[in-house]
Amino acid sequence: MTDIAIVGAGITGAFMAHALSASTEAFKREWGHPPSITVLDRRRPLRGSTLASTALLQWEIDLPLVHLAKKIGHANASRAYRRCFQALSDLSHLIKSENIRCAFEERSTLYLAGDQYGARALAKEAEERARLDLPSTFLNARELAEQFGIKRTGAIFSLKSASANPGQLAAGLMRRALANGITLYSPVEVVDVLADPSGVSLKMDNGHVVRAKKVVFCTGYELPEMVSIPKADILSTWAIASDKSATMPAWMKDTMVWEASDPYLYFRATPDGRIVLGGEDADDPLAHTQKSLLRTKAKTLQNKLKSLIPEIEFQTEYKWAGAFGNSTTGLPFIAPARSIDNVWAIAGLGGNGITYSVIASQIVKASFCGKTDPDADLYL
Repeated sequence: MTDIAIVGAGITGAFMAHALSASTEAFKREWGHPPSITVLDRRRPLRGSTLASTALLQWEIDLPLVHLAKKIGHANASRAYRRCFQALSDLSHLIKSENIRCAFEERSTLYLAGDQYGARALAKEAEERARLDLPSTFLNARELAEQFGIKRTGAIFSLKSASANPGQLAAGLMRRALANGITLYSPVEVVDVLADPSGVSLKMDNGHVVRAKKVVFCTGYELPEMVSIPKADILSTWAIASDKSATMPAWMKDTMVWEASDPYLYFRATPDGRIVLGGEDADDPLAHTQKSLLRTKAKTLQNKLKSLIPEIEFQTEYKWAGAFGNSTTGLPFIAPARSIDNVWAIAGLGGNGITYSVIASQIVKASFCGKTDPDADLYL
């Protein structure tokens, strides 16, 4: 028997385990005692999509503010962008206060015009962000070429994003959660979920049953069938990393780049001199498992970067692929699962997985401690 079961020991589960295990005083007020917390995963900890992450920690959402406003309204879109901006600030504070060594660095971002959104669309986007006091500036083609040597019709230059090593970040959070008293079991797979008014029974593949008052699925797109949420598309994605001798322009050391294209390219430098780049997403959820496609996608990514910035020189040392869930709005699902009591699900995190993992841990913690997060309604 445990008070809270967290299913998933990747980056989202690590944020959740840390936030809930560190909130002892809040739980004492609501529950009368600190909760017992059990984390379960069918893989070893920190595997799955966590290892596929390239950890561009951005407050900019996959769907631009202007277009998000058309889907959910201007007020809600504004709240969503402000909440992501606050989440990056909260993450920075958390890493510093907990002294987590994960190569965390504050970065600026450059969002290049592409075949999805051109210069005029990005100029309007920058104006809307400025109205929310979000640090973004539109660069026209001349300014972009002069400052970054990139030939595109325009771009948005933004401040206050970041980068990190996702494995080290997740490991640091999980180690601190373990020190706070959580219990971790892996590999063990949840094969059935049975809920009643007093709690939830999780049946394991080894025949054991974990009984919990509350359950949070932090498994991304790998949710069991009985845990129902709004539909999220599952995409395949690819990434490569250079060796440490890469030649790159000086501005890349503190500026990450992504583009408004489909398929898109994104890239950043690491503190030890590598270039990490990725993209080329495909709608096929199993495409990332094809070894021959990995070689093809890696070559495409390398050629795209070379075409964009000809002076870059590097040798690919690592290449990998993974899958992730993505919603139609670019906003995740962070809420109780439908048609099953006492079960929460975190899914559809898209390209902002780590940023949304921070927000998810805050929303769930507030709910479990008898409060309502002011932005919880955005993620239903």
